Amino acid sequence: MVDADAIVIEDDEDVKLGCLQALALEGIKAIGYDSVEAVPRPLSRDFRGVIISDIRLPGMDGMSFLAKLTNHDPDLPVIMITGHGDVATAVQAMRDGAYDFIQKPFASQQLVSVVQRALEKRRLAMEVRRLRRQLAAKGDLESRIVGHSPAIVELRELVQNVAAVPTDVMIFGETGTGKELIARCLHDLSGRRGPFVALNCGGLPETLFESEIFGHEAGSFSGATKQRIGKIEYANGGTLFLDEIESMPMAMQVKFLRVLQERVVERLGSNKVIPVDFRVIAATKADLLELSGEGRFRSDLHFRLNIVTIDLPALRNRREDIPLLFEYFVNQAATRLNREPPPIREQVVRELIAHNWPGNVRELRNQAERYALGLKSAPGFEVADGPVPLATTVENFERSLIAEELKRNDGNISRTAEAMAIAKTTLFDKIRKYDIRVKES
Repeated sequence: MVDADAIVIEDDEDVKLGCLQALALEGIKAIGYDSVEAVPRPLSRDFRGVIISDIRLPGMDGMSFLAKLTNHDPDLPVIMITGHGDVATAVQAMRDGAYDFIQKPFASQQLVSVVQRALEKRRLAMEVRRLRRQLAAKGDLESRIVGHSPAIVELRELVQNVAAVPTDVMIFGETGTGKELIARCLHDLSGRRGPFVALNCGGLPETLFESEIFGHEAGSFSGATKQRIGKIEYANGGTLFLDEIESMPMAMQVKFLRVLQERVVERLGSNKVIPVDFRVIAATKADLLELSGEGRFRSDLHFRLNIVTIDLPALRNRREDIPLLFEYFVNQAATRLNREPPPIREQVVRELIAHNWPGNVRELRNQAERYALGLKSAPGFEVADGPVPLATTVENFERSLIAEELKRNDGNISRTAEAMAIAKTTLFDKIRKYDIRVKES
């Protein structure tokens, strides 16, 4: 990415030097090039500066470059420099999207004034773009990470805050809590242009693991008839999601740690070092620190990956989200099956809330699909034959009430206890009983 407030493209060395000096005197950082071809490309849409280009240039001319720039980023201000005989062309450039033009010979202050206005326009455009992204990201997350419980509200905030940070992430959660969904949300909001590449470390035989993740050259081992790009190399510019990272063979952990530290990869059978720019999101349901103590996972790899940790709550610990999630999944299934979603009876909701959900959200989704098809509950889905016991309903309601009050009081125990007219010790006991997450202000 070009680190400058302005890019000046001018093949006349004296004019180019004069522009750079005039801008530098006003504190505007500018870089000069004598042709379009010399400009580093592609210019990022996050480039915060402006372009100043002569119309007549060797190679690609200024008008052709303007067309490419406006097609790539219509908000990028482009200032055209024109000679006396090119005024009509410059006017056409304004119609085609140029911000302004200046005619040779021009005073230094004229150039500075136009560039300053263009930079302000660019700053405002970038701010509007940032706010739109922020609003879109918030809405997108709410439609993908569904729920209103304090744990899910906190999770959405964390995902939004760390998505664009270029650091590796560890996601911890039970089976079925949505680890890959969170990884995809992080990738989609990161701004990374490369692909999202997923690999389940527990689903690969150890003999194939190295070839799958690092790639290989033709003839590197028996059966390697052609070159293969590994998952790491394929994820260049994007995100590598490693599910069940605890299943990665110990021998591979050593090699993978080196890749993480040096950001280079070597295919099997090759001595060529290939630079890679990728973000790692690892996921596990195991306690990696405990596994490290038992010698079953490298502690240095654990600490290298565990820079940002995202803990996913089990569904039984956010029962207040179950009705909303179930309705969401039933509607999804009905849409896919091209049928009307069936009404969700109150008795069904009570049964759902009473269930322990060992399979978490994945199990709830499967149950919703069966409901949309009009089928009976899946085997293993245990609910009462009659009405749900009053005690269960009361406990679930109480848990939801406490969680909501804690959220309103920013996790402050004293204020929550006062608002609910109960003793702090009683509130502490109930928080422990219901395993409610408390986010202190």
